[in-house]
Amino acid sequence: MTCCFSFPLGEKVALPCLHQVLCHPEPQRDARDTDTRTLTSGEHQKLLPCSSLPSLSSCWRVPGASQPAGSSAQVKKILLAVKMKSLLFLVLISVCWAEPHPGNSSLEHERIVHIQENGPRLLVVAEQAKIFSHRGGNVTLPCKFYHEHTSTAGSGTHKIRVKWTKLTYDYLKEVDVFVAMGHHRKSYGSYQGRVSLRESSENDASLVITNIRLEDYGRYKCEVIEGLEDDTAVVTLNLEGVVFPYSPRLGRYNLNFHEAQRACAEQDSVMASFDQLYDAWRSGLDWCNAGWLSDGSVQYPITKPREPCGGRNTVPGVRNYGFWDKEKSRYDVFCFTSNFNGRFYYLIHPTKLTYEEAVQACLKDGSQIAKVGQIFAAWKLLGYDRCDAGWLADGSVRYPISRPRKRCSPSEAAVRFVGFPDKKHKLYGVYCFRAYN
Repeated sequence: MTCCFSFPLGEKVALPCLHQVLCHPEPQRDARDTDTRTLTSGEHQKLLPCSSLPSLSSCWRVPGASQPAGSSAQVKKILLAVKMKSLLFLVLISVCWAEPHPGNSSLEHERIVHIQENGPRLLVVAEQAKIFSHRGGNVTLPCKFYHEHTSTAGSGTHKIRVKWTKLTYDYLKEVDVFVAMGHHRKSYGSYQGRVSLRESSENDASLVITNIRLEDYGRYKCEVIEGLEDDTAVVTLNLEGVVFPYSPRLGRYNLNFHEAQRACAEQDSVMASFDQLYDAWRSGLDWCNAGWLSDGSVQYPITKPREPCGGRNTVPGVRNYGFWDKEKSRYDVFCFTSNFNGRFYYLIHPTKLTYEEAVQACLKDGSQIAKVGQIFAAWKLLGYDRCDAGWLADGSVRYPISRPRKRCSPSEAAVRFVGFPDKKHKLYGVYCFRAYN
């Protein structure tokens, strides 16, 4: 059943849903017959009739509205007639409208409220809560909408509006991704030209994202709106990749939050999320230096408890320092990277090189000196293994070991870190990267 109510803006009003009672001059509401819903807190105001039932209305107006005269005897006759009507009659009065009286100047700012009680409710469903992909790939975030107790996608009365947003750590902020209504489509920001609706059926609101970027990782909200009805579903996009700790040449604990963001970006990566760090810890990541995460927290993963890292008698886990001042506090950072579209390789060169010679050698080979994120991605995702230390773009020297062996990381598979040697005098090999365009 639909009940509708009319009230001046700014006033507190109680909304009765009268299932068996029509308008009458002095409504006597009983708890057994009335379900009262309060729009705002405060005292319930007395409800008065808004019409003399010219169209079988079940609407009530707050005090101040004009009130047509009516007699008790007329009301009794009407109520008796209603009881005698058939089921068809009850259906005909299930929808009512309360319109303002044009002659009443006190209702200039009147608002009409319609409450749908028993109509089909809009439902939005994500068939999968988590979707996995990788950088450079294409993905579909599932979302479909239905009407409860019906098999139709929409009522046909209102246009369907579909809106996709990306959720952030600040629950009051969302990033607009894509909006569609009828034939109109609009994408936003870095998603422009990369997103569209799948629309495999009339109730399909699934979002297609092409050429996935590292920044696309996260939780997405699908919202479908039809008239006054709306519902949402949330889908998480996870990326295959690797988390790695990073500190600059200056040494341990020298990055504020914003510098940490830039440091990751310079190494072909983004700041890791807590979920990504947690997954890395479960896969064996153990690191005793605290680092920034993308939500602004500072944490570090410990798989082998020991005295310098929280204590020998503590349990393994991700240690949490909490949230710190993003400008003044300084820590390392945990970065995340994924598949790359290119070739990572160790340059075969007749001699060892200084840093500048290494940069020029890669350029001469049609490549660029590789970044830290690229050596971690090649090691973790491609199983790259090379027991030769080489220069990287940040001035560090590292080498990737996938198969532990004597003199080459005998205890574990890892990207071994030599340090930040003197760029002008120390000689090493070099790792290069050639992007596929």
